Amino acid sequence: MMEISYLDTLWVLIASSMVFMMHLGFASIEAGFTRSKNTVSIIMKNLSTVFVGSLMFFLIGFSLAFSGDGAFVGTLDLVAIRGIGAGVWDGLTIPGIVFFLFQMMFAATAATIVSGAVAERIKFSAYLLISAVLIAFIYPVVAHWVWGGGWLADRGFVDFAGSTVVHSVGGWAALATAFVLGPRIGKYDSNGKPQAIAGHNIGLATVGLFILWFGWFGFNAGSELAVDDAVGIIATNTFLAAIMGGLATMFVTWKKSGKPDAGMTMNGVLAGLVAITAPCAVVSPHWSLVIGAVGGVIVVVAVDLVELVLKIDDPVGAISVHGVNGLWGTLAVGLFASGEGLFTSGKIGLLGIQALGAGVTFISVVVLCFLLATAVKATIGIRVPEAIEVRGLDTTEFGADAYPDFIRD
Repeated sequence: MMEISYLDTLWVLIASSMVFMMHLGFASIEAGFTRSKNTVSIIMKNLSTVFVGSLMFFLIGFSLAFSGDGAFVGTLDLVAIRGIGAGVWDGLTIPGIVFFLFQMMFAATAATIVSGAVAERIKFSAYLLISAVLIAFIYPVVAHWVWGGGWLADRGFVDFAGSTVVHSVGGWAALATAFVLGPRIGKYDSNGKPQAIAGHNIGLATVGLFILWFGWFGFNAGSELAVDDAVGIIATNTFLAAIMGGLATMFVTWKKSGKPDAGMTMNGVLAGLVAITAPCAVVSPHWSLVIGAVGGVIVVVAVDLVELVLKIDDPVGAISVHGVNGLWGTLAVGLFASGEGLFTSGKIGLLGIQALGAGVTFISVVVLCFLLATAVKATIGIRVPEAIEVRGLDTTEFGADAYPDFIRD
């Protein structure tokens, strides 16, 4: 066991706080991208994600992810022992409890991704139950495979800060849950053509975007778990991918419709951030530009695929941003990693491992979350009644109005 570094500990605590603030970013961007009558619902779902997700990770999830060898050890015992997870604690220069805190912020983020995709029609009780099970059991399994000394880690799978573990898990959970939930009333016309349902506050969404962007420096650079030479390149790669993601999406939507789309451009920034999350520590800056740009194009294509082909209603584009670009970022490791990527070394081995891990994660999470959502639908019910959805979830489910002075028709 290495000696504790107070500088490393301070940095990881700061990074944990930055990741925690991303919940404000998610709440703001989701509220802005949806209608005013569901703003309180968005806020309550994001608040409850922090409550329920963090509690479940403390009680169950962390131990499943990091105990190792299938053993279950209580969280407080595990962080005190600092040695059960095979290889997890090797070289760690921060206290175990700080490592737990950082990982807890990641876990809650995965559940938050689902919130946007199911907005404006899911029952609050159903969302709470799905979030609890996701963070207690489903997320920790993938985290163990990759970060807890599991079978993917043994095979050399690389996911530095969670393109697969956090973002794809959240995105694929959103895909399965939104499929079972069904689209919002009015999203598709009688011919099955998707109709635009405008969000109510692009300014609020913009605030959310920049909070998320800021928090991502803690998300990625904090995953180094130390203050060393790698932190600078990780942070730089993170920023470069984000700007290229936004730029690419802006030009694609401009070309597609004759006008640059502000909302999609924001999702392009997020797509670049999600895509660089796995490879940020193993690629050079010029490859981060490529990864972000491709992510910005992919998100536009994916949104159309989800809406037009799969007929899944995702009000904020969470499936495309997090699920699809989490997949792209995971594969990008195998393409561009220094010394191991297909384009940097001519080797294909790492790309195969990355594809295997991404594929198994997709199948596992989609199947488990489909079964979970179906079970919830069959028991407590997953969707609010039509009259409540039309009126809005704020006044009906929560007895509050985010804009009480606003006169509606």
